[in-house]
Amino acid sequence: MMQFKVGDYVVHFSYGPGQIVNLEKKQLFGGEARLYYEIMTPKNAVWVPVEPGAKSTLRSVTSKSDLSTYRQILKSKPTTLSKEHRVRHLELTDRLKNGSFQILCEVVRDLTAHGWSKPLSDVDAALLRRVYDNVCQEWSITANITIVEANKYIGALLSEAKQAHKDSS
Repeated sequence: MMQFKVGDYVVHFSYGPGQIVNLEKKQLFGGEARLYYEIMTPKNAVWVPVEPGAKSTLRSVTSKSDLSTYRQILKSKPTTLSKEHRVRHLELTDRLKNGSFQILCEVVRDLTAHGWSKPLSDVDAALLRRVYDNVCQEWSITANITIVEANKYIGALLSEAKQAHKDSS
């Protein structure tokens, strides 16, 4: 049995949120023909094999009823990240392997806070931009708002966190 159907919004762990627009049997890379989801993300089309029972690279978008939890996470006290850039990058990359919306929100909060005291390195800034974009895209789908509105809203939550963090230091 397939986990998702055409029309569903899903999140790919590497490519972020998108909508399943087609289900098609394809033969890729000379292998045997398999069933694939065609997913349209804001940047491209992604083909993901339908693998019932196997660990998937897809998950459902977060539910609207869970957004209040993620609001609190974005506003909560950030976790201090390693000052050593290689260690920090490895730790963040490892956390992101989970792929959950909660982890994405925590990484956005923690990396944003890391940049409050000094500018982020190019690697950290690129990672934050990618994860922040994915959080905004998923938030916009879940809350049924534009990506611009989601971006402003999440930015405001992070500003609240910065103010609270500054006041408690």
